[in-house]
Amino acid sequence: MAPTTSASTAEALAVLQLPNLAALTEQQMSGQACAWDAVPLSGVPAVDLGTQTTTRAGHPARWFPRGCPPCVAKEAYRALLDHASVCEQCADEAARCELGRGLYRLMRENRR
Repeated sequence: MAPTTSASTAEALAVLQLPNLAALTEQQMSGQACAWDAVPLSGVPAVDLGTQTTTRAGHPARWFPRGCPPCVAKEAYRALLDHASVCEQCADEAARCELGRGLYRLMRENRR
């Protein structure tokens, strides 16, 4: 997937629910494998999910998850359903909600 610079896409990526860090392999934490299904990402399109920060063993730690397009589309769909159920703007006129548009864009750009 080509990098997008849309504020709504960046905001949408930020609300995707990432897996529990304790359950991930080193490959998933470094972005070499999909954060959700552990499919290797070398030589295939992947979506950068942004640098994540956490604390491990009492020390700050950073990890660099990426996702395969089918998992990103599935997680964006989940996030859109969660968001739309509580967003007044989505209920009134979905096209006016920037986050909703960003999640929909992630679904559309990554479906296969």
